[in-house]
Amino acid sequence: MNEETVRELLGQLKDPFLHKTLAETSGITGVTIKPEKKHVSVKIAIAKINTAEQMGLQTKVVDALKGAGADSVGIRFEELSAEVLEQFRGKVTESEAQDLLSPLNDVEFISIASGKGGVGKSTVSVNLAVALARLGKKVGLIDADIYGFSVPDMMGVTDLPVVRGDRIIPVERLGVKVISMGFFVEDNAPVVWRGPMLGKALDQFFRDVEWGDLDYLFLDLPPGTGDVALDIHQMIPTSKEIVVTTPHPTAAFVAARAGAMALQTDHELLGVIENMSWFESKTSGKREFVFGQGGGVKLAEELRTELLGQIPLGQPDWDEEDFAPSVYAEDHPIGKIYMGIAENIIEKTAK
Repeated sequence: MNEETVRELLGQLKDPFLHKTLAETSGITGVTIKPEKKHVSVKIAIAKINTAEQMGLQTKVVDALKGAGADSVGIRFEELSAEVLEQFRGKVTESEAQDLLSPLNDVEFISIASGKGGVGKSTVSVNLAVALARLGKKVGLIDADIYGFSVPDMMGVTDLPVVRGDRIIPVERLGVKVISMGFFVEDNAPVVWRGPMLGKALDQFFRDVEWGDLDYLFLDLPPGTGDVALDIHQMIPTSKEIVVTTPHPTAAFVAARAGAMALQTDHELLGVIENMSWFESKTSGKREFVFGQGGGVKLAEELRTELLGQIPLGQPDWDEEDFAPSVYAEDHPIGKIYMGIAENIIEKTAK
């Protein structure tokens, strides 16, 4: 067996994400043969590594080389460069374009994380998604807080998703396409599923929902650094992450773990949002720092990122005709803060 034979054999196998042969993608980046030991080592570049699809390709590589006479096979996978991926980005089929987890899909994922519950992470997710939609962007929102889903209620969603064939049509509200476990649970029942079942539900949210053309997809993550949050970090190709905290030092200390997990899983920190920063009296105009001060600034410094904004304690103005109890109007003082953060996000992501 020689290098030419190896390249010819493996060149017929397909990159599991690009659906092009390894010969077409120049994905065989190295071949080493030790004839005396009948050992073949190969380096293979594919669109995305550390996935189930990679394991499937690995099996095919081993079978092909052992079938050709190798006694042992060594494989090292690496990711294709951004330049190579860009060459194939415009050549996707309709079904591939619908796969949000494909490296060829250019939707911008924005994960909203927190170290603990109760800091207003879902409120921030909802209002940022709505603010970007108000700025003319095509926005989706996955309520990925599987155990603590709240997005449908916060946005005043009364409709349910429709299933057409094998596709789920998300509910659109205030210009945002929404999907949540809350749509699939009756009478606010508790979710008692184990991790693998939750993983399948999340995978469906990505792969089986008819999202259409999106600029941004927000992910309202579960609080903390548990299995579901980790699964999502590993599932999506890349994401920008916003960490939400309150001004309280303990909340900021715990939130640092969520930011650290994003960095450890190769996701980029977009910044920190400090929620419940103060309460401003309508009568005196005086600010009361109910939960202390400095947590957001300290967290941003610790994570070496930007403080995107400080959101005061407040209540949206409810409208019985268009009820969305957690969404601030565009001209509300807090709504204007969210619009400013959304404009910053657009500038940072160049969308």
